Amino acid sequence: MEIDPIIDTIYKLPSPSKRTLKEYISEIAYTKGEILLKANKVESTVCFIKKGIVRAYTDTEGNQLTFWFGTEGDTIVSMKSYVAGQKGYENIELLEDCLFYQIESRHLQQLFEKDIHIANWGRKFAEQELLKTEFRLISRQFKTATERYKELLKENPGLLQRVRLRHIASYLGITQVSLSRIRADIW
Repeated sequence: MEIDPIIDTIYKLPSPSKRTLKEYISEIAYTKGEILLKANKVESTVCFIKKGIVRAYTDTEGNQLTFWFGTEGDTIVSMKSYVAGQKGYENIELLEDCLFYQIESRHLQQLFEKDIHIANWGRKFAEQELLKTEFRLISRQFKTATERYKELLKENPGLLQRVRLRHIASYLGITQVSLSRIRADIW
């Protein structure tokens, strides 16, 4: 996925502002299995997925709890680092070889001060990330595992071909055996 539609999905910028923003964005590549963001570290970048898939997880009592999958066009950011400059709680693992667009958070902050359009883009970016987090929280609290699984299939049907079932089960908050039962009941 190219950077222009990713930027535009967040907020349409006037051409000069978009050009300025893009001057600070670079492309980077990482290989499957690498950890892009690490828990207990202040992260200094915001990334957008050009190609590939990642998962966000946290370590809890000897287990890894997956709470998000990111695919082409999605944003990778530690909001705690981005907003408060504090250590994040999440790890971001690459489930495939990935290409990213990356921008330094400090550059974004400088651009926010210089260009009101980019500042509005940044506000919309933060608002969208908040809504995504709220949606995940509500889904996890009020929907059954079967409902969450069906929702995952609807929102991202290709995910099952790209992600191990143990990560899907972890995301749903169930065991792989329970996931197998849900899948059998649906099909």
